[in-house]
Amino acid sequence: MTKLITGKTKLLGVIGHPVEHSLSPVMHNAAIAQLGLDYIYLPFGIEPQNLEVAIAGLAAVGVVGFNVTIPHKQAIIPLLSEVTPLAQTIGAVNTVSRKNNQWVGTNTDIEGFIAPLQTTYKQDWSQKVAVILGNGGAARAVVAGCIQLGFAQIHVVGRNMQKLEEFRNNWSNSPLADKFQVHQWEELAKLIPQANLLVNTTPIGMYPKVDESPLSVEEIANLPMGAIAYDLIYIPKPTQFLKQAQKQGAIAIDGLEMLVQQGVAALKIWLQQETLPVEVMRQALQNHLGLKE
Repeated sequence: MTKLITGKTKLLGVIGHPVEHSLSPVMHNAAIAQLGLDYIYLPFGIEPQNLEVAIAGLAAVGVVGFNVTIPHKQAIIPLLSEVTPLAQTIGAVNTVSRKNNQWVGTNTDIEGFIAPLQTTYKQDWSQKVAVILGNGGAARAVVAGCIQLGFAQIHVVGRNMQKLEEFRNNWSNSPLADKFQVHQWEELAKLIPQANLLVNTTPIGMYPKVDESPLSVEEIANLPMGAIAYDLIYIPKPTQFLKQAQKQGAIAIDGLEMLVQQGVAALKIWLQQETLPVEVMRQALQNHLGLKE
């Protein structure tokens, strides 16, 4: 049965450019249908030069809330009335909601990232070491998540020294600045044997380049048995990086879980509801992607 959309239907959505490939509508509309709510979640393709007028337009048509994806996560910050301290720290907003006729920005990527580490793979992280590959926007959310989990050591590894320096300097007015260290790629060899959590935030290994991995077989061979390898990529499932890590006896987590959990966190904000059909959201994505668990 097709859902009937009327003048009472409330609007949610995602803004980005391009946005045709976003999986958020699949997941969110499945949850909304399961909850029997009169909402619809739509993708809005918005070019960078139209961002300001689009945000005003979304307010004018009464949108309840929206997700923000590439390339707007940073650019949107000055256009919002309020931004949560966490989103300020990372310098990126991925979820916006309407409060008192104003736009409020937050970041649920952190919650999405740490969710499986707080539930399924729960441990005392205060004695553990995290090694993060890459130093882009996603790495910022992962660093913030690792800080929140209380890791003893957090190491960010990148190939470009200038970008690594920028990454570190961007946190310089934040109390979190001294909670992590940055390293050049050459230092990986000595970090991997210490890693309890190894996270790939780079796009290496993403479809269509499914045979690539950010690490060589030799590098990943030093990952300790029982460590967690976490790839933010969800197509292919599993990535080459996770396949190699599993061969070493590591536990694998892929980006699909982070996608689901950051979506759950966003819906909680918009719907003011604590209990959401997480399994329905996960299943909708797996079906859409033709994945079998």
